Amino acid sequence: MRARPRALRAAARALAGALLLPASVLLGPAQAGSSAERAGALQSFQTLVDATPDGGVLAPPPGTYAGPVVIRRPMRIDGAGRVTIDGGGRGTVVQIDASGVVLRGLHLTGSGANHDAVDAGVKIVGSRNVVEDNLIEDCLFGVDLAQSNENRVLRNRIHSKHLDMGVRGDAIRLWYSFRNEIAGNDISDVRDLVVWYSEGNVFRGNRVARARYALHTMYARKNVIEDDEYRDNMAGIFLMYSDGVEIRRTRILGSQGATGIGIGLKETSGVVAEDNWIVYCAQGVYLDVSPYEPDTTNRFLRNEIAYNGVGVTLHSDWHGNVFEENDFRGNFVQVAVRGGGSALRNTWAHNYWDDYEGFDRDADGTGDTPYELRAYADRIWMAVPEASLFRASPLLEVIDFLDRLAPFSNPTLILRDAAPRFDRRAEVRETRGPT
Repeated sequence: MRARPRALRAAARALAGALLLPASVLLGPAQAGSSAERAGALQSFQTLVDATPDGGVLAPPPGTYAGPVVIRRPMRIDGAGRVTIDGGGRGTVVQIDASGVVLRGLHLTGSGANHDAVDAGVKIVGSRNVVEDNLIEDCLFGVDLAQSNENRVLRNRIHSKHLDMGVRGDAIRLWYSFRNEIAGNDISDVRDLVVWYSEGNVFRGNRVARARYALHTMYARKNVIEDDEYRDNMAGIFLMYSDGVEIRRTRILGSQGATGIGIGLKETSGVVAEDNWIVYCAQGVYLDVSPYEPDTTNRFLRNEIAYNGVGVTLHSDWHGNVFEENDFRGNFVQVAVRGGGSALRNTWAHNYWDDYEGFDRDADGTGDTPYELRAYADRIWMAVPEASLFRASPLLEVIDFLDRLAPFSNPTLILRDAAPRFDRRAEVRETRGPT
């Protein structure tokens, strides 16, 4: 009869001992959670990295591991979509201080929140690395490249922390980095994608939504942007002091608000923008002292510029831009010039204008008479930007009607396209529009 109490006391002691075991032993890495207060209970991913030889392959068991992690030699890390590294709210989750590293199939979360330190999901300080097929979320910055060349950032899903727009981090940040490929990434709810002092990079097939600048460059020359999609951002592409950029087959949709711009250029020369869709933006194309360098041009070819508040805005009476074979349709105002000037010192040729009032009697696809755009009551808000708040108001519409019926003074000639396109090619292209 006395053996039973002793057995009960032994069982109680065993249970109490089990309750004192670390959570990582009781639950394993996959169940240990991802909050900062529990990060210390997770197995360190750094120990696995340190045990991997140069050029080796690390395929860790599925689960959640503790960061931060620093990689200092070439290796291949493949999480196969079943491995999480939690930074625990401290610094950068994974920092690559090497060349020849492949980082694939990981869920990276829980970076710090220090903008000065650029706390990120992945920070690259090296060349010829590959970061692909990762989920990066709850990280202030997504992927940061600093003085890093010939890296590839491919097919990652990137989201910043749940903060107000201005204090989120950038999805991808290039600083003094050259010949990198940024392709196929799905980015949303971040601040910007920024390129500073960086040349020869390619951005291809990326999707950016609900950001401030989908792509913002400064002093970044000869980069290529193609087949991207930027939807519902405050601004699409804004190039500042960034010559020789090529923009092709990119969809820029829904850049609205006071700063809503599809493609913006400031003191930028030698840009080629062709076969792009710029749709439903406050301003489709915005040009501020561009091109800047003497004897250079910016060329806009075969773009669909449609259903914007203003199709093209020139910040001043500037020169050197070429618009050829573009489709202007459904814009509230096709072209506007701030300060009351004109766009006559730019080239306008063979564009389709949906408000063209001429004919094509010889059926050659070109209008018989030039397309001329004149400003009537529009001169009020072009000269005084604050008045644009009343654009399309009943009062200004009445003034515009009266000014066209019996002009108070000679209306300003904004532009002249000597050979406007008259064919229906634009309607055919519309069927290939964004979905």
